[in-house]
Amino acid sequence: MLIGGFIVTGSQPKKIMVRALGPLLPVNENLADPTLELHDSSGAIVAANDNWRDTQQDALIATTIPPTNDYDSAIVRSVNPGAYTAVLAGKGGTTGVGLVEVYDLDLTVDSRLANISTRGFVDQGDTVLIGGTIVVGSGTTTVLFRALGPSVGVANPLNDPTLELHDGQGSIIATNDNWQDTQAAAIQATTIPPADPREAAILRELTPGAYTAIVRGKNNTTGVALIEAYQLN
Repeated sequence: MLIGGFIVTGSQPKKIMVRALGPLLPVNENLADPTLELHDSSGAIVAANDNWRDTQQDALIATTIPPTNDYDSAIVRSVNPGAYTAVLAGKGGTTGVGLVEVYDLDLTVDSRLANISTRGFVDQGDTVLIGGTIVVGSGTTTVLFRALGPSVGVANPLNDPTLELHDGQGSIIATNDNWQDTQAAAIQATTIPPADPREAAILRELTPGAYTAIVRGKNNTTGVALIEAYQLN
């Protein structure tokens, strides 16, 4: 199971699309048939999908970015400001590598995606936790990335997460192990520093483009971790 979270801030509903991908991911052991549930802050399921063409096909095609495989899942929804969770699972209990994405489909309303997060299991080797974000617009955006483990509050947490930030070309532009080792004052000033000193964080001014945050376990340790990105301006 892969859990993606996002927070909508502002005063107006926000039109979003959530995609759960698996079959065509360029990785080993990809998830053949992902399912998708969207939950509100109370935990109630507000929408669900198995194969994206089964429901909302026309609306998803109209976004111009529908999934490319019929077994992928997707939901288009107008949501009120608040916290939401997207749960990706394998149909029939199947397992594999999956990807959950959230897209902001309307940049004109008085609301925004202020936070996105992903929770999943970090294993050894290439089985890492990856979070991505795309910065749009013409100026820079201040983003705080957090890699949490000890404070996540689940069984078998990743006790010492490390964090890498990559740009759209794949180059590493920042790294961190323990957040208090670098940028401690700046991260503290955001008022949302990690709760545990073993957790990692990076505060960065980003120009428009695509960015990827990768969470690993220090010394090849394993466990459940959470990667978050907060837009601060």
